[in-house]
Amino acid sequence: MNIVEKILARASGRKEVSPGEIVEAEVDMAMVNDITGPLAVEAFRKMGAEKVWDPEKIVVVLDHQVPAESVNSANLHKIMRAFADEQGIEKFYDVGVGGVCHQVMVEDGHVTPGSLIVGADSHTCTYGALGAFGTGIGSTEMAAVFATGKLWFRVPETFKIEVNGQLQKLITPKDLILYIVGMIKADGAIYKALEFTGETISNMSISGRMTLCNMAVEVGAKTGIVEADQKVLEYLKGRFESKSVLPSSDADAEYEKTFEIDASGLEPQVATPYSVDNVKPVSEVQGTPIDQAFLGSCTNGRLEDLELAARLIEGKRVHKNVRFIVQPASRKVYLEALRRGIIETFLRAGAYVGGPSCGPCFGGHIGVLGSGEVCISSSNRNFRGRMGAKDGKIYLASPATVAASAVKGEITDPRAMEV
Repeated sequence: MNIVEKILARASGRKEVSPGEIVEAEVDMAMVNDITGPLAVEAFRKMGAEKVWDPEKIVVVLDHQVPAESVNSANLHKIMRAFADEQGIEKFYDVGVGGVCHQVMVEDGHVTPGSLIVGADSHTCTYGALGAFGTGIGSTEMAAVFATGKLWFRVPETFKIEVNGQLQKLITPKDLILYIVGMIKADGAIYKALEFTGETISNMSISGRMTLCNMAVEVGAKTGIVEADQKVLEYLKGRFESKSVLPSSDADAEYEKTFEIDASGLEPQVATPYSVDNVKPVSEVQGTPIDQAFLGSCTNGRLEDLELAARLIEGKRVHKNVRFIVQPASRKVYLEALRRGIIETFLRAGAYVGGPSCGPCFGGHIGVLGSGEVCISSSNRNFRGRMGAKDGKIYLASPATVAASAVKGEITDPRAMEV
């Protein structure tokens, strides 16, 4: 079996499973946020349930609309505060306490290798960076998990994505996953699992692996995953200590498809409106004027991302026609960025630095685009109307490309900048 099948077999109490089978699996951890949580609570009540199956295995994070910008969002926050208090859920992250849910889940030790984690958010697949099976589910499904701790799954077929070669200077994991999304296409892996492997992945940081797994859902995948290795064990020190055997794919594991990629010649990639798989090399879109640049989100709001962007922007100024919005993915990232002087670099360059939240990525809180405006973003989606105006345009790119573009006022190859 491959690693995905092994995790589902373990969670369903079986020795082995095969793609296409339906299994009932026990959930190791469940997560909701301020948008999906209230709907899950409502469904939980309608089911007649009174107590969650295990308050220690539920995490609640307020991140999408924080601080509350309307009475409606404030009331949603109140619902989750009351539910957490009533149910004894101590893993509750209020405004200013945590940050973006997926970053908080990983950095606070709620994700462990070999675990089965469900989140009422589509980018729960991020947790595959630590060798976990993370997948997004609906709010009503989450209500069932709250009540029983179990959920049925169809065992997915798996695509093996083998990446070798060294990423060149200023080429990032975001460029790699955009290239992969453009290759597989938005509907090319519906309900499949993506297993990322190869020397490029082995050499990649945990942050980079999170970026890869985060965007697995953009090709329709059920999850994305990287086998846990020594880097993961080092990352987990002080967060979670596991003595269990790290799951890995068998040498004779079967895959529906295998993709082999040489990353050594990869150039910066940009997903152009209005589809994540509408990916082009930056050379084909450079020179496109922008009104806004956004650095942050569960895809690229980590310290590694902020540090890279700060190196490019240090000593320079944000273009006079550009709003550059920077939002660290968590309070911990924010604090470390402060300590290293990264936040000061952004502020001196003329960027707006906001608190840890989903920010402009969610599109209804801050950083909303006006009619016809263009944004280059390090986030994961560029659908029509995603950040505000329906005729606004979002280009997805790496933190390096976002920072370079913010300085130049147009989409720019970061390799053309002095670092």
